[in-house]
Amino acid sequence: MKIIKIMIVDDQALFREGLITLLSVQPDFEVIAEASNGEESIRLAVQHNPDVILMDLRMPVMDGVTAIKRIKAVLPESRIIVLTTFDDDESVFDGLRAGAVGYLLKDVSSEKLADAIRAASRGEYFLLPSITAKVMAEFSRFSRPVPTHSETLVDPLTNREEEILRLVATGASNKEIADSLVIAEGTVKNHITSILNKLNARDRMQAVIRARELGIVL
Repeated sequence: MKIIKIMIVDDQALFREGLITLLSVQPDFEVIAEASNGEESIRLAVQHNPDVILMDLRMPVMDGVTAIKRIKAVLPESRIIVLTTFDDDESVFDGLRAGAVGYLLKDVSSEKLADAIRAASRGEYFLLPSITAKVMAEFSRFSRPVPTHSETLVDPLTNREEEILRLVATGASNKEIADSLVIAEGTVKNHITSILNKLNARDRMQAVIRARELGIVL
């Protein structure tokens, strides 16, 4: 079992302590460092090289967006998830543009948080449905959908794959997709792997954007 090394960055000590307690029940998680501001997080990230960083946005000394940019500059392979109380458009887009691969609110369930950490460690994006909707709306403003369909692909998506991809675009997890379609979660994973290969996408978010360009997802 691969242990995922995690660093927590938040200016509230009580929140960090609670998060450490919450994550410690997961057998594949290990919190290896914690920082109280963005400036401290850069030093600790270089020192410990965590697999996943949970980053608050609004902190003293240095904010989370600046910290994300600077960490990505020195550790480009780092996987950073924004974990904050703010879901306004500016905060969301600033965090993702800086290089975050996930954006979660602090009232997220422990199950969703664990899913996001594991997804990030695999190199995938993880966004809540409400955040996904904001990203897709912003994308739509600056991109005109190409009036084509999946038949333009060398290996077209099947009807089931298109159905699953539309659910992915809503931010649904594999389990939620499986429950919705009444199929096994393993089957969903296999379909998503096929979708990524056909769309030449490295992760779920890139697949959704590519599908949007092809007119598969509106």
